[in-house]
Amino acid sequence: MADQNTPVWFITGCSTGFGRELARQVLEGGRRCVVTARNPDQVADLVELAPDRALALPLDVTDPAQIVAAVQAAEARFGRIDVLVNNAGVGYFGSVEESEEAAVRRMFEINVWGLANTTRAALPGMRARRSGHIVNISSVGGIRAFPAVGFYNATKFAVEGLSESLSLELAPLGIKVLIVEPSGFRTDWAGRSADEAPQTIADYAETAGRNRDAIRGYSGRQPGDPVRAAAAIIGAVETSEPPLRLLLGKAALAGGRAKIEMLQRDFEAWAEVSAGADFPEGA
Repeated sequence: MADQNTPVWFITGCSTGFGRELARQVLEGGRRCVVTARNPDQVADLVELAPDRALALPLDVTDPAQIVAAVQAAEARFGRIDVLVNNAGVGYFGSVEESEEAAVRRMFEINVWGLANTTRAALPGMRARRSGHIVNISSVGGIRAFPAVGFYNATKFAVEGLSESLSLELAPLGIKVLIVEPSGFRTDWAGRSADEAPQTIADYAETAGRNRDAIRGYSGRQPGDPVRAAAAIIGAVETSEPPLRLLLGKAALAGGRAKIEMLQRDFEAWAEVSAGADFPEGA
């Protein structure tokens, strides 16, 4: 039996990609892990790595009742959740004008509301113990926008703002937040997991169209290594001074730095106008 002091991880979206690799490394490292997927049969092999330390649960993060049931089952089996990883997410390709509202709303339900509701279900236990770590998988697209993924960017910008606010609310309670911002990794994000607008508009061929084709075209050949990424996430969670944001991949680092430079240019160029929008001192 596992030591009751062994950390308990709860990971969403473990059937593929980051979630699967993270669950594998968590279990192989001797930790306990709640491995969730819409179809738990797809993660049965992960449970076999350590049957006494693993629990597979069905979880569709768009189903609030199923979220609550999964968190309760995890706490009943292991007594607590130490690390929640909100990994489940999907992508969508299309210019803002081309994009279909129904598909975009579904993406928001998964990427934003699924993350928010799973977090809210896990927080009471973490607050009671005054400890815990929430890991939200965002994207470099959560800090810098690109053509063809405007609505995906919007979901990840939402994750960034929610997570940053959450970190301020939870810090006095001993609970930490980590925002993970990967660039292109060899997961299925740009393949099967991402839908795209069924209609295209010629005017966007050189912007949204070009970027969509580039991202789709290098699916499976991205420079990012999910094995190294999972190890980096575990390392960040378990360090004594974890960051709020963790960029993963050279492209993510370059994109983050470029965003800082972009903001700095506008802030400084318009600083006088910005400051001048207040009432004069003493008014």
